[in-house]
Amino acid sequence: MAKESIYLDHNATAPLRPEARAALYAALDLTGNPSSVHAHGRKLRDLIETGRQQVARLAGAETRQVVFTGSATEALTQAVVGGARTFSAGAVAISAGEHAAVAKAADATGLPVWTIPLQADGRIDLDQLRAALQRADDEGITLLVAVHWVNNETGVVQPIGPISVLVGPTRHTLVIDAVQALGKLDLDFAASAADMVAISGHKIGAPAGIGALLVKGHADTVRLIPGGGQEQGRRGGTESAPLIGAFGAAAAAERMNMESVSALTRRVEDGLRAMAPDVVIFGENTDRVGNVVNFAVPGIKNATAMMSLDLAGLSVSAGSACSSGKVGASHVLLAMGVERDLADCALRVSFGWNSLGEDAEAFLAGFETILARHKRAGKAA
Repeated sequence: MAKESIYLDHNATAPLRPEARAALYAALDLTGNPSSVHAHGRKLRDLIETGRQQVARLAGAETRQVVFTGSATEALTQAVVGGARTFSAGAVAISAGEHAAVAKAADATGLPVWTIPLQADGRIDLDQLRAALQRADDEGITLLVAVHWVNNETGVVQPIGPISVLVGPTRHTLVIDAVQALGKLDLDFAASAADMVAISGHKIGAPAGIGALLVKGHADTVRLIPGGGQEQGRRGGTESAPLIGAFGAAAAAERMNMESVSALTRRVEDGLRAMAPDVVIFGENTDRVGNVVNFAVPGIKNATAMMSLDLAGLSVSAGSACSSGKVGASHVLLAMGVERDLADCALRVSFGWNSLGEDAEAFLAGFETILARHKRAGKAA
């Protein structure tokens, strides 16, 4: 059966996996509080701990390192704000392309925020990060460094290995936003130099409203919500067993077949180059995850293109979905040195676990119509 509409915005949120739906509904039939010691409570506690094991396995973490939160934004806030307090940071360093969850958490610490620039390919400037760490040492302060592993807009993979080499052996704190990396790259939190890592459920096919913070032993004391001692005293509030069960089920489902998904992005990129030789594909000359294409054709504004594609039953985005529905120039692209006029033309196409070859073809057909209309308008002018 043909799809009524084509969903090409997996980086904003992934469609609910059948396994997660089944786990969610099964847990909703259970009654009780997971902190209760009676049989009803124990059943819910078992469900939560199973979900914790499943998430830990996908993230390369030890089970006890997984702290469930209400979202990745909460996890990042707990890591950045709570981490800055716990480790007496004197400043916070973030890259110029961070998600708003990190940037606003950094502001919320009340500390100086040092912004590390991006290079033209979208990767963090390691020399500038090295200089920031040296500056912190010279000033005798502890620095909390927060960077994402994979950019949500461009798919550019940050050099986590070199970043870890710079920050890991020092007295400074490293927080990683791995929201777009989970299920796409091999995470090995237990062996990494990161102190804390944030992940999200709805990016891998669980419902929205559930995330997790992975913490190393010394970061166990990082707290933002004291509450009643849930999550081993690390995050207060009664846990949502249905959402945790669904997160675990999504994590336990077969990983995204990145080879087939990458083939879809290559098809889109090849098709775009064929129909629009002046197309710019952002981050194309560096390491990217294979599920996303962020591109611009000069002169075709993203707001106009998105409206036309939406009317044709094709859902794409202009970048982050966390900007109150605004469409315009991406701060990530601007930080990469992209001219504003070109950044205003940027569109993001992102595939996921249920994407098909016909989705890529439908997008190319839809964008070719927009391109033809643009060319006719140019001739008429």
